[in-house]
Amino acid sequence: MLKGIPAIISPELIKVLMEMGHGDEIVLADANFPAASKARCLVRCDGHNVPDLLEAILKYFPLDTYVKKPVVLMEVVAGDPVKPVIWEKYHDIIKKYNNGSSAIEYLERFEFYNRASRAYAIVTSSEMALYANIILKKGVVSE
Repeated sequence: MLKGIPAIISPELIKVLMEMGHGDEIVLADANFPAASKARCLVRCDGHNVPDLLEAILKYFPLDTYVKKPVVLMEVVAGDPVKPVIWEKYHDIIKKYNNGSSAIEYLERFEFYNRASRAYAIVTSSEMALYANIILKKGVVSE
């Protein structure tokens, strides 16, 4: 344990966050995401949900300011009646840590999978909300 680091951020996760460089991407995946088959590096955060992970990570993880949309969500598949209410939570959390901006890109399901497979790491969770997967592009720490 370290002072000020929330317990939700495991030693493995903090190591991954510290290793990542500018432009690297990390996926926070819901329980249905095919993380094990897509990940180059898999970090398990069983028992946790994505909003709590997002909140904890963004306290330390700068989003990339050199791109218009440093956050990516999987768009709802055409014809699927699901309305992802979890996205409202994401917008609020992202705004809190990104100077009031929540610029988000939406990718088609298989485009999202392809992009996720190129991410530095995929973090699995026990999140049961549908369309709760999110990709974060790391920015620069200038302090």
